[in-house]
Amino acid sequence: MKKKSLIAALAPLFALLAAASLPALADEYGRHPFYLHALSDLRTAAWKVEHRRPEDGQVSRDEQVVIDEIHAAIGDLQHAAWLDGKPVEWREPTDAWLPREGRLHAAIDLLRKVHSDVAREEDDPRSRPYQQRGLEHVDLALSTAQHAVGDVRRHDLRRE
Repeated sequence: MKKKSLIAALAPLFALLAAASLPALADEYGRHPFYLHALSDLRTAAWKVEHRRPEDGQVSRDEQVVIDEIHAAIGDLQHAAWLDGKPVEWREPTDAWLPREGRLHAAIDLLRKVHSDVAREEDDPRSRPYQQRGLEHVDLALSTAQHAVGDVRRHDLRRE
């Protein structure tokens, strides 16, 4: 019987501790965890474009634009995430299993996922300009990467 009364006495304390810990969880994942996912995907996409095989030849202008736009998007989305109270210093591990072949295709897939993650409704009016600029950079990187894939295909057809 003493255990039941002790549990009953401590129940409000446990409820208070649980309520106090909710804001800490909200800061990390909150209502918009998508910035963190998008930043991780952007870093992986940049890695895919930057790490070329020797037989891929020189970096094309398109690839350099993709890299520059990805890094610009990372800067804007980090700022938006910071304003949203997200831990921007947190790094999700890069997917090491991604093959180096088809690196531009993998970057395109990741950029599409980033666009989907970031294009969600933003509640904080301070974050919206950074969110929109980040989306513009992502979209430019995506279209340029698609153009680069087309260039590679045309170049490969000429070799045959």
